[in-house]
Amino acid sequence: MGRREVLERLLPQLQLCPADYQVGALDPRSLFEVEIRAIWLEVGFGAGEHLAAMAQAFPDIGFIGCEPFINGVARLLTVIDQSALDNVRIVMDDAGLLLDSLTAGSIDRAFLLFPDPWPKRRHNKRRFIGPKNVAAMARVLADGAHWRVATDHMDYCRWILAHLAAARQFQWLARRPGDWRLRPDDWPATRYEEKGIEAGRPPVFLSFRRQDRQHPDIQP
Repeated sequence: MGRREVLERLLPQLQLCPADYQVGALDPRSLFEVEIRAIWLEVGFGAGEHLAAMAQAFPDIGFIGCEPFINGVARLLTVIDQSALDNVRIVMDDAGLLLDSLTAGSIDRAFLLFPDPWPKRRHNKRRFIGPKNVAAMARVLADGAHWRVATDHMDYCRWILAHLAAARQFQWLARRPGDWRLRPDDWPATRYEEKGIEAGRPPVFLSFRRQDRQHPDIQP
């Protein structure tokens, strides 16, 4: 069965359009027919290796993946079809629109793995990590939720740490160099990580915790 057939058959069933919902009104748990215990979000899932592996490993968790490129979506749908996964929904749109539509505190874990670094200085403003998206992610993440971010671009790594350090809603969880140099065992690899290693670009794995809202020094 070809990817085109799988794409045409499954995408209409699994695609989520954030524009169909009012700002802050979408409860992601309502998207799933199976009983789930948490919602995890991946922004820019690429070819879908990480998202598919996680969805297979955690069938009681609902996954939402954002990816604008059709080839990556088709690859993920092929795995969903072969593995009969019923805990994945897909957004082929700006992830910022999805964040705006979600109810506050509705995401229990988020992933941003090897995003486009937009290396030219004049393009830095296009990076996903920035004041607007950091604030949006802080709003939708539940207290104690983890946000995992990976990159093999050192300038972007510094950029990420600077922006997240400036946001008091987040705490960087690293305590020793191995915490960011080594991918945790429960963090599936992606082809982008492997390509970066082959090209001599060692990856960095960053984990941040969404601080509790009731803390006196934390903004909502």
